[in-house]
Amino acid sequence: MCDTHHTHDTSPHKGLEHEGHDLEHKTWSRRSFIQALGIAGSGSMLLGSSMVSASAPSPLTSAIAAAETDNILILIRLSGGNDGLSTVIPIQQYDTYANARPNIYIPESKVLKLTDDFGIPTYMGSLEPMWGEGQFKAVHGVGYEGQSLSHFTGSDIFANTDLTTTGFSGLNTGWMGRHFENIYPDYLITPPASPAAIQIGNLSNLVFQGEETNYAFVTNNIDQLEEIAETGVFYDIENAPFGDCMYGDQLKFLRGVANTTYEYAGIIHDAYERGQNQVEYQDNGFARQLALLARLIKGNLGTKVYMISLGGFDTHGNQPLAHERLMSNLSIALNNFYEDIAFTEQDDKVLSMTFSEFGRRIYENGSTGTDHGKAAPTLFFGSGLSGSAFVGEHPDLNSPNNRGNLEYTMDFRNLYGTVLAEWLCVPRADVEAHLLGYQYQAIDLGFNCSGETFDDIAMDNDPPTLPETPPSESEDPTDPEILNTVVHTPYYPTENAPHIHLEMPFAAHVDIQLYNILGQNVGTVFNEMMLEGSTEINIREQMRDTLSTGKYIYRIQVGEEKMSKSVMIM
Repeated sequence: MCDTHHTHDTSPHKGLEHEGHDLEHKTWSRRSFIQALGIAGSGSMLLGSSMVSASAPSPLTSAIAAAETDNILILIRLSGGNDGLSTVIPIQQYDTYANARPNIYIPESKVLKLTDDFGIPTYMGSLEPMWGEGQFKAVHGVGYEGQSLSHFTGSDIFANTDLTTTGFSGLNTGWMGRHFENIYPDYLITPPASPAAIQIGNLSNLVFQGEETNYAFVTNNIDQLEEIAETGVFYDIENAPFGDCMYGDQLKFLRGVANTTYEYAGIIHDAYERGQNQVEYQDNGFARQLALLARLIKGNLGTKVYMISLGGFDTHGNQPLAHERLMSNLSIALNNFYEDIAFTEQDDKVLSMTFSEFGRRIYENGSTGTDHGKAAPTLFFGSGLSGSAFVGEHPDLNSPNNRGNLEYTMDFRNLYGTVLAEWLCVPRADVEAHLLGYQYQAIDLGFNCSGETFDDIAMDNDPPTLPETPPSESEDPTDPEILNTVVHTPYYPTENAPHIHLEMPFAAHVDIQLYNILGQNVGTVFNEMMLEGSTEINIREQMRDTLSTGKYIYRIQVGEEKMSKSVMIM
Protein backbone atom coordinates (compact mmCIF):
# COMPACT_ATOMS: atom_id res chain seq x y z
CA MET A 1 0.00 0.00 0.00
CA CYS A 2 1.20 3.53 -0.77
CA ASP A 3 1.78 6.24 1.80
CA THR A 4 -0.95 8.86 1.15
CA HIS A 5 -1.73 12.23 2.74
CA HIS A 6 -4.73 11.96 2.28
CA THR A 7 -27.19 6.10 23.36
CA HIS A 8 -29.98 6.81 20.85
CA ASP A 9 -32.60 9.41 21.82
CA THR A 10 -35.91 9.32 19.97
CA SER A 11 -36.87 12.82 21.12
CA PRO A 12 -37.21 15.24 18.24
CA HIS A 13 -35.57 17.97 20.34
CA LYS A 14 -32.38 16.16 21.27
CA GLY A 15 -30.78 13.15 19.93
CA LEU A 16 -27.29 12.41 19.11
CA GLU A 17 -27.24 10.82 15.72
CA HIS A 18 -28.65 7.37 14.99
CA GLU A 19 -26.61 4.35 16.07
CA GLY A 20 -23.89 3.45 13.62
CA HIS A 21 -23.45 7.02 12.37
CA ASP A 22 -19.65 6.96 12.67
CA LEU A 23 -19.47 3.40 11.36
CA GLU A 24 -21.48 4.44 8.32
CA HIS A 25 -19.01 7.21 7.52
CA LYS A 26 -16.12 4.71 7.76
CA THR A 27 -17.86 2.17 5.55
CA TRP A 28 -18.73 4.85 3.04
CA SER A 29 -15.08 5.88 2.97
CA ARG A 30 -13.96 2.29 2.38
CA ARG A 31 -16.15 2.12 -0.68
CA SER A 32 -14.35 5.22 -2.02
CA PHE A 33 -10.87 4.04 -1.07
CA ILE A 34 -9.93 2.60 -4.46
CA GLN A 35 -11.05 5.78 -6.18
CA ALA A 36 -8.99 7.88 -3.81
CA LEU A 37 -5.74 6.06 -4.69
CA GLY A 38 -5.30 8.26 -7.72
CA ILE A 39 -5.59 6.27 -10.90
CA ALA A 40 -9.02 4.98 -10.00
CA GLY A 41 -10.37 8.48 -9.66
CA SER A 42 -10.74 8.02 -13.38
CA GLY A 43 -10.42 4.25 -13.50
CA SER A 44 -13.44 3.80 -15.68
CA MET A 45 -12.15 6.49 -18.02
CA LEU A 46 -8.79 4.74 -18.18
CA LEU A 47 -10.67 1.80 -19.65
CA GLY A 48 -12.73 3.94 -21.99
CA SER A 49 -10.30 6.66 -22.98
CA SER A 50 -7.37 4.31 -23.47
CA MET A 51 -9.13 3.40 -26.70
CA VAL A 52 -9.78 6.80 -28.17
CA SER A 53 -6.41 7.64 -29.70
CA ALA A 54 -6.96 5.57 -32.84
CA SER A 55 -10.72 6.01 -33.10
CA ALA A 56 -13.05 8.75 -34.25
CA PRO A 57 -16.62 9.08 -32.95
CA SER A 58 -18.98 6.65 -34.68
CA PRO A 59 -21.48 8.03 -37.23
CA LEU A 60 -24.37 7.30 -34.88
CA THR A 61 -22.91 9.05 -31.84
CA SER A 62 -21.83 11.97 -34.00
CA ALA A 63 -25.36 12.32 -35.32
CA ILE A 64 -26.80 12.17 -31.84
CA ALA A 65 -24.31 14.74 -30.56
CA ALA A 66 -25.12 17.08 -33.44
CA ALA A 67 -28.84 16.87 -32.69
CA GLU A 68 -28.46 17.47 -28.97
CA THR A 69 -29.36 20.77 -27.38
CA ASP A 70 -26.46 23.04 -26.51
CA ASN A 71 -27.83 23.42 -22.98
CA ILE A 72 -25.48 22.55 -20.12
CA LEU A 73 -26.37 21.20 -16.68
CA ILE A 74 -24.33 21.66 -13.50
CA LEU A 75 -25.19 19.42 -10.54
CA ILE A 76 -24.11 20.90 -7.21
CA ARG A 77 -23.84 18.32 -4.47
CA LEU A 78 -24.26 19.71 -0.94
CA SER A 79 -22.64 16.81 0.87
CA GLY A 80 -23.73 15.94 4.39
CA GLY A 81 -27.42 16.90 4.36
CA ASN A 82 -28.27 20.57 3.90
CA ASP A 83 -30.59 22.23 6.45
CA GLY A 84 -33.48 23.53 4.36
CA LEU A 85 -34.85 25.77 7.12
CA SER A 86 -31.59 27.71 7.21
CA THR A 87 -31.70 28.02 3.40
CA VAL A 88 -35.29 29.02 2.67
CA ILE A 89 -37.02 30.60 5.67
CA PRO A 90 -40.83 30.29 5.82
CA ILE A 91 -41.90 33.80 6.87
CA GLN A 92 -45.55 32.81 7.33
CA GLN A 93 -44.47 30.08 9.78
CA TYR A 94 -41.68 32.10 11.35
CA ASP A 95 -42.86 31.81 14.97
CA THR A 96 -43.06 28.02 14.74
CA TYR A 97 -39.63 27.95 13.13
CA ALA A 98 -38.04 30.21 15.79
CA ASN A 99 -39.64 28.35 18.72
CA ALA A 100 -38.26 25.04 17.44
CA ARG A 101 -34.74 26.50 17.26
CA PRO A 102 -34.34 28.89 20.20
CA ASN A 103 -30.52 28.92 19.95
CA ILE A 104 -29.89 28.66 16.22
CA TYR A 105 -32.81 30.38 14.45
CA ILE A 106 -32.01 33.21 12.08
CA PRO A 107 -33.34 36.51 13.49
CA GLU A 108 -35.87 38.42 11.43
CA SER A 109 -33.33 41.23 11.05
CA LYS A 110 -31.08 38.78 9.19
CA VAL A 111 -33.77 37.41 6.86
CA LEU A 112 -33.69 38.76 3.32
CA LYS A 113 -37.36 38.79 2.32
CA LEU A 114 -37.77 37.79 -1.34
CA THR A 115 -41.57 37.39 -1.27
CA ASP A 116 -44.26 37.88 1.37
CA ASP A 117 -43.96 34.19 2.25
CA PHE A 118 -40.28 33.27 1.96
CA GLY A 119 -36.82 34.67 2.45
CA ILE A 120 -33.19 33.64 2.64
CA PRO A 121 -30.52 34.49 5.24
CA THR A 122 -28.69 37.75 4.61
CA TYR A 123 -25.47 35.72 4.36
CA MET A 124 -26.92 34.39 1.08
CA GLY A 125 -27.44 37.99 -0.05
CA SER A 126 -25.29 37.53 -3.15
CA LEU A 127 -28.28 35.69 -4.62
CA GLU A 128 -30.49 38.80 -4.35
CA PRO A 129 -29.35 40.27 -7.70
CA MET A 130 -29.86 36.85 -9.31
CA TRP A 131 -33.39 36.81 -7.88
CA GLY A 132 -34.01 40.24 -9.35
CA GLU A 133 -32.71 39.15 -12.75
CA GLY A 134 -34.94 36.05 -12.83
CA GLN A 135 -32.10 33.57 -12.32
CA PHE A 136 -33.09 31.85 -9.06
CA LYS A 137 -35.84 29.34 -8.24
CA ALA A 138 -36.25 27.23 -5.10
CA VAL A 139 -38.44 24.11 -5.10
CA HIS A 140 -39.92 23.32 -1.68
CA GLY A 141 -40.07 20.05 0.21
CA VAL A 142 -38.00 17.80 -2.05
CA GLY A 143 -37.68 14.18 -0.95
CA TYR A 144 -39.32 10.80 -1.50
CA GLU A 145 -41.53 8.25 0.23
CA GLY A 146 -39.77 6.51 3.12
CA GLN A 147 -36.74 8.77 2.92
CA SER A 148 -33.54 7.32 4.34
CA LEU A 149 -31.70 9.25 7.04
CA SER A 150 -28.44 7.50 6.16
CA HIS A 151 -25.65 9.40 4.40
CA PHE A 152 -24.72 6.38 2.33
CA THR A 153 -28.21 5.15 1.43
CA GLY A 154 -29.58 8.65 0.94
CA SER A 155 -26.74 9.55 -1.42
CA ASP A 156 -27.25 6.37 -3.40
CA ILE A 157 -31.00 6.93 -3.76
CA PHE A 158 -30.56 10.50 -4.99
CA ALA A 159 -28.04 9.10 -7.51
CA ASN A 160 -29.65 5.84 -8.63
CA THR A 161 -33.37 6.81 -8.10
CA ASP A 162 -33.93 3.29 -6.74
CA LEU A 163 -36.27 3.63 -3.76
CA THR A 164 -35.68 -0.02 -2.85
CA THR A 165 -32.07 0.76 -1.91
CA THR A 166 -31.33 -0.22 1.68
CA GLY A 167 -28.14 -0.23 3.72
CA PHE A 168 -25.15 -0.87 1.48
CA SER A 169 -27.11 -2.62 -1.24
CA GLY A 170 -28.99 -1.12 -4.13
CA LEU A 171 -28.86 -0.50 -7.85
CA ASN A 172 -25.32 0.33 -8.95
CA THR A 173 -26.21 2.60 -11.86
CA GLY A 174 -27.17 6.28 -11.77
CA TRP A 175 -29.81 8.32 -13.56
CA MET A 176 -27.23 10.18 -15.64
CA GLY A 177 -25.22 7.02 -16.24
CA ARG A 178 -28.29 5.38 -17.75
CA HIS A 179 -28.87 8.47 -19.90
CA PHE A 180 -25.33 8.40 -21.30
CA GLU A 181 -25.46 4.64 -21.76
CA ASN A 182 -28.46 5.16 -24.01
CA ILE A 183 -26.72 7.91 -26.03
CA TYR A 184 -23.35 6.15 -26.34
CA PRO A 185 -23.98 2.38 -26.72
CA ASP A 186 -20.45 1.93 -28.13
CA TYR A 187 -18.78 4.09 -25.49
CA LEU A 188 -16.18 1.53 -24.41
CA ILE A 189 -14.68 1.47 -27.89
CA THR A 190 -15.69 4.88 -29.27
CA PRO A 191 -16.26 7.53 -26.60
CA PRO A 192 -17.56 10.96 -27.66
CA ALA A 193 -15.12 13.62 -28.83
CA SER A 194 -15.44 15.53 -25.53
CA PRO A 195 -16.10 14.14 -22.03
CA ALA A 196 -19.79 13.31 -21.67
CA ALA A 197 -19.59 14.56 -18.08
CA ILE A 198 -16.99 15.95 -15.69
CA GLN A 199 -17.16 15.26 -11.97
CA ILE A 200 -15.03 16.90 -9.29
CA GLY A 201 -14.94 14.85 -6.10
CA ASN A 202 -15.54 11.12 -6.36
CA LEU A 203 -16.81 10.11 -2.92
CA SER A 204 -19.09 7.12 -3.45
CA ASN A 205 -21.39 8.68 -6.00
CA LEU A 206 -23.31 6.75 -8.63
CA VAL A 207 -24.79 9.62 -10.67
CA PHE A 208 -22.78 8.86 -13.84
CA GLN A 209 -22.36 5.12 -13.31
CA GLY A 210 -23.69 2.84 -16.05
CA GLU A 211 -23.78 -0.93 -16.36
CA GLU A 212 -20.38 -1.04 -18.02
CA THR A 213 -18.50 2.07 -16.96
CA ASN A 214 -18.66 5.47 -15.32
CA TYR A 215 -19.42 8.08 -17.98
CA ALA A 216 -17.77 10.99 -16.20
CA PHE A 217 -14.22 12.26 -16.36
CA VAL A 218 -13.62 12.11 -12.60
CA THR A 219 -10.97 13.85 -10.54
CA ASN A 220 -10.54 13.54 -6.80
CA ASN A 221 -10.53 17.28 -6.20
CA ILE A 222 -10.23 20.70 -7.81
CA ASP A 223 -6.42 20.67 -7.49
CA GLN A 224 -6.20 17.65 -9.77
CA LEU A 225 -8.58 19.06 -12.41
CA GLU A 226 -6.78 22.43 -12.36
CA GLU A 227 -3.48 20.65 -13.01
CA ILE A 228 -5.00 18.74 -15.94
CA ALA A 229 -6.51 21.93 -17.37
CA GLU A 230 -3.24 23.83 -17.05
CA THR A 231 -0.86 21.12 -18.27
CA GLY A 232 -2.90 18.68 -20.36
CA VAL A 233 -1.36 15.82 -18.37
CA PHE A 234 -3.28 13.69 -15.91
CA TYR A 235 -0.54 12.33 -13.66
CA ASP A 236 2.80 13.73 -12.60
CA ILE A 237 5.05 10.72 -13.22
CA GLU A 238 8.40 12.23 -12.27
CA ASN A 239 7.39 13.74 -8.92
CA ALA A 240 4.90 11.10 -7.77
CA PRO A 241 5.93 9.38 -4.47
CA PHE A 242 6.24 5.83 -5.84
CA GLY A 243 9.17 4.91 -3.63
CA ASP A 244 7.05 3.95 -0.62
CA CYS A 245 4.65 1.88 -2.73
CA MET A 246 4.62 -1.88 -2.55
CA TYR A 247 3.45 -1.83 -6.17
CA GLY A 248 5.21 1.38 -7.20
CA ASP A 249 6.50 0.16 -10.57
CA GLN A 250 3.09 -1.16 -11.60
CA LEU A 251 1.36 2.02 -10.48
CA LYS A 252 3.89 4.15 -12.35
CA PHE A 253 3.33 2.07 -15.49
CA LEU A 254 -0.46 2.38 -15.28
CA ARG A 255 -0.24 6.13 -14.79
CA GLY A 256 2.09 6.38 -17.75
CA VAL A 257 -0.36 4.46 -19.93
CA ALA A 258 -3.11 6.78 -18.73
CA ASN A 259 -1.10 9.86 -19.69
CA THR A 260 -0.24 8.46 -23.11
CA THR A 261 -3.79 7.61 -24.03
CA TYR A 262 -5.80 9.99 -21.89
CA GLU A 263 -6.94 12.11 -24.79
CA TYR A 264 -9.53 13.99 -22.78
CA ALA A 265 -6.84 15.66 -20.68
CA GLY A 266 -5.55 17.41 -23.79
CA ILE A 267 -9.06 18.38 -24.89
CA ILE A 268 -9.76 19.90 -21.46
CA HIS A 269 -6.45 21.78 -21.61
CA ASP A 270 -7.29 23.22 -25.03
CA ALA A 271 -10.70 24.45 -23.84
CA TYR A 272 -9.11 25.92 -20.72
CA GLU A 273 -6.65 27.87 -22.85
CA ARG A 274 -9.42 29.17 -25.11
CA GLY A 275 -11.64 30.31 -22.23
CA GLN A 276 -10.84 33.14 -19.82
CA ASN A 277 -12.34 34.24 -16.51
CA GLN A 278 -13.57 37.83 -16.67
CA VAL A 279 -14.68 38.00 -13.03
CA GLU A 280 -12.57 37.68 -9.90
CA TYR A 281 -13.59 34.68 -7.76
CA GLN A 282 -12.94 34.06 -4.08
CA ASP A 283 -10.07 31.79 -3.13
CA ASN A 284 -11.92 28.76 -1.78
CA GLY A 285 -12.50 25.28 -3.15
CA PHE A 286 -16.07 25.80 -4.29
CA ALA A 287 -15.34 29.10 -6.04
CA ARG A 288 -12.33 27.51 -7.77
CA GLN A 289 -14.57 24.73 -9.10
CA LEU A 290 -16.99 27.21 -10.66
CA ALA A 291 -14.17 29.42 -11.98
CA LEU A 292 -12.68 26.42 -13.77
CA LEU A 293 -16.06 25.34 -15.15
CA ALA A 294 -16.60 28.86 -16.48
CA ARG A 295 -13.33 28.69 -18.42
CA LEU A 296 -14.14 25.24 -19.86
CA ILE A 297 -17.65 26.31 -20.86
CA LYS A 298 -16.42 29.57 -22.37
CA GLY A 299 -13.70 27.58 -24.15
CA ASN A 300 -16.45 25.44 -25.78
CA LEU A 301 -15.30 22.13 -24.31
CA GLY A 302 -18.53 20.45 -25.43
CA THR A 303 -19.30 18.65 -22.16
CA LYS A 304 -23.03 18.74 -21.36
CA VAL A 305 -23.12 17.79 -17.68
CA TYR A 306 -20.83 18.73 -14.78
CA MET A 307 -20.98 17.77 -11.13
CA ILE A 308 -19.21 19.74 -8.41
CA SER A 309 -19.47 19.45 -4.65
CA LEU A 310 -19.45 21.45 -1.46
CA GLY A 311 -18.95 19.44 1.73
CA GLY A 312 -19.52 20.17 5.40
CA PHE A 313 -23.32 20.10 5.67
CA ASP A 314 -23.47 17.38 8.34
CA THR A 315 -24.12 20.10 10.93
CA HIS A 316 -24.86 18.20 14.16
CA GLY A 317 -23.04 20.92 16.08
CA ASN A 318 -22.22 24.60 15.71
CA GLN A 319 -24.56 24.86 12.74
CA PRO A 320 -25.02 28.65 12.57
CA LEU A 321 -21.36 29.42 11.86
CA ALA A 322 -20.86 26.41 9.60
CA HIS A 323 -23.95 27.00 7.51
CA GLU A 324 -23.23 30.72 7.16
CA ARG A 325 -19.75 30.01 5.84
CA LEU A 326 -20.92 27.32 3.41
CA MET A 327 -23.92 29.14 1.96
CA SER A 328 -22.10 32.46 1.80
CA ASN A 329 -19.36 30.82 -0.27
CA LEU A 330 -21.94 29.11 -2.48
CA SER A 331 -23.94 32.29 -3.06
CA ILE A 332 -20.97 34.50 -3.89
CA ALA A 333 -19.43 31.90 -6.20
CA LEU A 334 -22.66 31.30 -8.12
CA ASN A 335 -23.23 35.02 -8.58
CA ASN A 336 -19.67 35.41 -9.87
CA PHE A 337 -20.04 32.39 -12.15
CA TYR A 338 -23.17 33.66 -13.89
CA GLU A 339 -21.67 37.14 -14.23
CA ASP A 340 -18.63 35.50 -15.81
CA ILE A 341 -20.43 33.41 -18.43
CA ALA A 342 -22.76 36.34 -19.20
CA PHE A 343 -19.76 38.02 -20.89
CA THR A 344 -20.02 35.37 -23.62
CA GLU A 345 -23.84 35.31 -23.45
CA GLN A 346 -23.88 31.72 -22.23
CA ASP A 347 -25.74 32.35 -18.97
CA ASP A 348 -29.05 31.33 -20.55
CA LYS A 349 -27.56 27.99 -21.64
CA VAL A 350 -26.24 26.84 -18.25
CA LEU A 351 -28.63 25.52 -15.59
CA SER A 352 -27.36 24.70 -12.09
CA MET A 353 -29.23 22.68 -9.49
CA THR A 354 -28.36 21.62 -5.95
CA PHE A 355 -29.01 18.25 -4.32
CA SER A 356 -28.21 16.72 -0.94
CA GLU A 357 -28.77 13.27 0.54
CA PHE A 358 -31.46 14.52 2.96
CA GLY A 359 -32.58 17.59 4.88
CA ARG A 360 -32.46 18.17 8.62
CA ARG A 361 -35.01 18.20 11.43
CA ILE A 362 -37.13 21.14 12.47
CA TYR A 363 -35.89 21.06 16.05
CA GLU A 364 -32.38 21.90 17.13
CA ASN A 365 -30.44 19.31 19.14
CA GLY A 366 -28.41 19.89 22.28
CA SER A 367 -25.25 20.86 20.39
CA THR A 368 -26.48 23.98 18.57
CA GLY A 369 -27.05 21.86 15.49
CA THR A 370 -29.68 19.73 13.81
CA ASP A 371 -29.87 16.00 13.14
CA HIS A 372 -30.68 14.10 9.98
CA GLY A 373 -34.12 14.91 8.59
CA LYS A 374 -36.18 14.55 5.46
CA ALA A 375 -37.49 17.15 3.01
CA ALA A 376 -35.40 20.14 1.94
CA PRO A 377 -35.45 22.65 -0.93
CA THR A 378 -33.66 22.19 -4.23
CA LEU A 379 -32.18 25.38 -5.66
CA PHE A 380 -31.98 26.20 -9.38
CA PHE A 381 -29.88 28.94 -11.00
CA GLY A 382 -29.53 30.40 -14.49
CA SER A 383 -31.16 32.77 -16.97
CA GLY A 384 -32.88 29.80 -18.61
CA LEU A 385 -35.28 29.74 -15.64
CA SER A 386 -37.07 32.74 -17.21
CA GLY A 387 -37.95 34.28 -13.87
CA SER A 388 -37.38 33.77 -10.14
CA ALA A 389 -39.90 32.01 -7.91
CA PHE A 390 -40.54 29.64 -5.04
CA VAL A 391 -42.07 26.51 -6.53
CA GLY A 392 -44.39 23.95 -4.99
CA GLU A 393 -45.84 23.55 -1.52
CA HIS A 394 -43.71 24.20 1.55
CA PRO A 395 -44.04 21.46 4.20
CA ASP A 396 -46.13 22.43 7.23
CA LEU A 397 -43.89 23.06 10.24
CA ASN A 398 -46.87 22.47 12.52
CA SER A 399 -47.31 18.91 11.29
CA PRO A 400 -43.93 17.15 11.52
CA ASN A 401 -43.75 13.41 12.04
CA ASN A 402 -42.95 11.99 15.47
CA ARG A 403 -39.22 12.51 14.92
CA GLY A 404 -39.53 16.19 14.07
CA ASN A 405 -39.12 15.63 10.35
CA LEU A 406 -40.72 17.64 7.57
CA GLU A 407 -42.80 15.55 5.19
CA TYR A 408 -41.86 15.83 1.53
CA THR A 409 -44.18 17.58 -0.92
CA MET A 410 -42.13 17.11 -4.11
CA ASP A 411 -40.68 13.81 -5.34
CA PHE A 412 -37.08 14.50 -6.42
CA ARG A 413 -37.60 12.34 -9.50
CA ASN A 414 -40.05 14.91 -10.86
CA LEU A 415 -37.19 17.42 -10.90
CA TYR A 416 -34.80 14.96 -12.53
CA GLY A 417 -37.42 14.13 -15.15
CA THR A 418 -38.11 17.80 -15.84
CA VAL A 419 -34.41 18.60 -16.23
CA LEU A 420 -33.79 15.66 -18.57
CA ALA A 421 -36.88 16.22 -20.73
CA GLU A 422 -37.28 19.99 -20.71
CA TRP A 423 -33.66 21.18 -20.39
CA LEU A 424 -31.61 18.42 -22.04
CA CYS A 425 -34.47 17.56 -24.44
CA VAL A 426 -34.50 13.79 -23.79
CA PRO A 427 -37.72 12.08 -24.99
CA ARG A 428 -40.20 11.26 -22.19
CA ALA A 429 -40.05 7.49 -22.82
CA ASP A 430 -36.25 7.54 -22.39
CA VAL A 431 -36.49 9.77 -19.32
CA GLU A 432 -38.88 7.38 -17.60
CA ALA A 433 -36.59 4.47 -18.45
CA HIS A 434 -33.68 6.37 -16.86
CA LEU A 435 -35.89 6.91 -13.79
CA LEU A 436 -36.57 3.14 -13.57
CA GLY A 437 -40.12 3.38 -14.89
CA TYR A 438 -41.23 6.30 -12.73
CA GLN A 439 -43.76 8.40 -14.64
CA TYR A 440 -42.63 11.83 -13.54
CA GLN A 441 -44.76 14.95 -13.30
CA ALA A 442 -43.10 17.75 -15.25
CA ILE A 443 -42.63 20.91 -13.17
CA ASP A 444 -42.79 24.40 -14.66
CA LEU A 445 -39.29 25.73 -14.02
CA GLY A 446 -39.38 28.24 -16.87
CA PHE A 447 -38.01 26.07 -19.69
CA ASN A 448 -39.88 23.72 -22.00
CA CYS A 449 -38.26 21.58 -24.68
CA SER A 450 -40.95 18.92 -25.14
CA GLY A 451 -43.89 21.24 -25.71
CA GLU A 452 -45.90 19.38 -23.08
CA THR A 453 -48.37 21.35 -21.00
CA PHE A 454 -47.20 20.98 -17.41
CA ASP A 455 -50.61 21.39 -15.79
CA ASP A 456 -52.09 18.56 -17.83
CA ILE A 457 -49.51 15.94 -16.86
CA ALA A 458 -50.87 13.64 -14.17
CA MET A 459 -48.62 11.98 -11.60
CA ASP A 460 -48.70 8.24 -12.15
CA ASN A 461 -46.25 5.81 -10.58
CA ASP A 462 -47.15 2.83 -12.73
CA PRO A 463 -44.30 1.59 -14.95
CA PRO A 464 -44.49 2.61 -18.61
CA THR A 465 -46.09 0.24 -21.09
CA LEU A 466 -43.49 -1.52 -23.22
CA PRO A 467 -44.14 -2.80 -26.74
CA GLU A 468 -45.30 -6.41 -26.70
CA THR A 469 -44.05 -7.34 -30.17
CA PRO A 470 -40.67 -6.99 -31.89
CA PRO A 471 -40.29 -4.87 -35.02
CA SER A 472 -42.04 -6.31 -38.06
CA GLU A 473 -40.15 -7.52 -41.12
CA SER A 474 -41.30 -4.44 -43.00
CA GLU A 475 -39.39 -2.12 -40.68
CA ASP A 476 -35.95 -0.94 -41.72
CA PRO A 477 -33.33 -2.72 -39.54
CA THR A 478 -30.89 0.14 -40.13
CA ASP A 479 -33.11 2.46 -38.06
CA PRO A 480 -31.21 3.08 -34.77
CA GLU A 481 -34.46 2.80 -32.81
CA ILE A 482 -34.94 -0.73 -34.18
CA LEU A 483 -31.28 -1.65 -33.76
CA ASN A 484 -31.59 -0.79 -30.09
CA THR A 485 -33.85 -3.83 -29.70
CA VAL A 486 -30.87 -6.15 -30.29
CA VAL A 487 -30.09 -7.92 -27.00
CA HIS A 488 -26.54 -9.02 -26.21
CA THR A 489 -25.43 -10.24 -22.81
CA PRO A 490 -22.17 -11.85 -21.66
CA TYR A 491 -22.59 -14.87 -19.40
CA TYR A 492 -20.50 -17.75 -18.09
CA PRO A 493 -22.16 -21.21 -18.27
CA THR A 494 -18.94 -22.93 -17.19
CA GLU A 495 -15.79 -21.67 -15.48
CA ASN A 496 -13.64 -21.31 -18.59
CA ALA A 497 -16.28 -20.70 -21.26
CA PRO A 498 -17.42 -17.08 -21.54
CA HIS A 499 -20.40 -16.78 -23.90
CA ILE A 500 -22.43 -14.00 -25.50
CA HIS A 501 -26.19 -14.48 -25.55
CA LEU A 502 -27.49 -12.72 -28.68
CA GLU A 503 -31.13 -12.09 -29.55
CA MET A 504 -32.01 -10.70 -32.98
CA PRO A 505 -35.54 -9.34 -33.61
CA PHE A 506 -34.84 -9.32 -37.39
CA ALA A 507 -32.44 -10.87 -39.91
CA ALA A 508 -29.20 -8.93 -40.36
CA HIS A 509 -25.44 -9.22 -40.72
CA VAL A 510 -23.72 -9.33 -37.32
CA ASP A 511 -20.05 -8.54 -36.72
CA ILE A 512 -18.52 -9.03 -33.23
CA GLN A 513 -14.92 -7.94 -32.65
CA LEU A 514 -12.89 -8.46 -29.46
CA TYR A 515 -10.52 -5.85 -27.97
CA ASN A 516 -8.13 -5.92 -25.04
CA ILE A 517 -8.16 -3.11 -22.46
CA LEU A 518 -5.55 -1.14 -24.43
CA GLY A 519 -7.95 -0.92 -27.35
CA GLN A 520 -6.08 -3.42 -29.52
CA ASN A 521 -8.22 -5.68 -31.70
CA VAL A 522 -7.45 -9.29 -30.81
CA GLY A 523 -9.77 -11.00 -33.29
CA THR A 524 -13.20 -11.70 -34.72
CA VAL A 525 -15.69 -13.51 -32.51
CA PHE A 526 -18.58 -13.66 -34.99
CA ASN A 527 -19.07 -12.33 -38.53
CA GLU A 528 -22.00 -13.71 -40.48
CA MET A 529 -25.64 -13.31 -41.42
CA MET A 530 -28.03 -14.15 -38.60
CA LEU A 531 -31.73 -14.83 -38.88
CA GLU A 532 -34.33 -13.62 -36.41
CA GLY A 533 -33.99 -15.52 -33.13
CA SER A 534 -31.33 -16.15 -30.49
CA THR A 535 -27.95 -17.84 -30.35
CA GLU A 536 -25.17 -18.50 -27.86
CA ILE A 537 -21.63 -17.63 -28.95
CA ASN A 538 -18.70 -19.31 -27.17
CA ILE A 539 -15.91 -16.72 -27.21
CA ARG A 540 -13.03 -19.08 -26.47
CA GLU A 541 -14.21 -21.54 -29.09
CA GLN A 542 -14.56 -18.84 -31.74
CA MET A 543 -11.12 -17.45 -30.89
CA ARG A 544 -9.56 -20.94 -30.97
CA ASP A 545 -8.75 -20.67 -27.25
CA THR A 546 -5.82 -18.26 -27.78
CA LEU A 547 -6.90 -15.69 -25.17
CA SER A 548 -5.11 -14.91 -21.94
CA THR A 549 -7.11 -14.52 -18.76
CA GLY A 550 -8.31 -10.97 -18.18
CA LYS A 551 -10.83 -8.30 -19.04
CA TYR A 552 -11.80 -7.65 -22.68
CA ILE A 553 -14.31 -5.55 -24.58
CA TYR A 554 -16.46 -6.91 -27.36
CA ARG A 555 -18.07 -4.64 -29.96
CA ILE A 556 -21.13 -5.85 -31.81
CA GLN A 557 -22.08 -4.10 -35.04
CA VAL A 558 -25.48 -4.50 -36.72
CA GLY A 559 -26.03 -2.17 -39.64
CA GLU A 560 -24.59 1.22 -38.66
CA GLU A 561 -25.16 0.66 -34.94
CA LYS A 562 -22.21 -0.29 -32.74
CA MET A 563 -22.63 -1.49 -29.14
CA SER A 564 -19.97 -2.62 -26.69
CA LYS A 565 -19.73 -4.42 -23.35
CA SER A 566 -16.99 -5.79 -21.17
CA VAL A 567 -16.43 -9.51 -20.66
CA MET A 568 -14.09 -11.53 -18.44
CA ILE A 569 -12.02 -14.27 -20.06
CA MET A 570 -11.20 -16.86 -17.42
